[in-house]
Amino acid sequence: MPQLNPAPWFAILVFSWLIFLTVLPPKVLAHTFPNEPSLQSTETPKTEPWNWPWH
Repeated sequence: MPQLNPAPWFAILVFSWLIFLTVLPPKVLAHTFPNEPSLQSTETPKTEPWNWPWH
């Protein structure tokens, strides 16, 4: 029964994964994000306690 012979199907599986792993990662890594993250300042903002009117 030819469908039980794993040799050609395993080779097709390995070669297709090799193609996917060599073609797709550069295409995915070539994408750029439109909003580049900006650096935030390291100084902490001055906070004041709230004035609770019902306290």
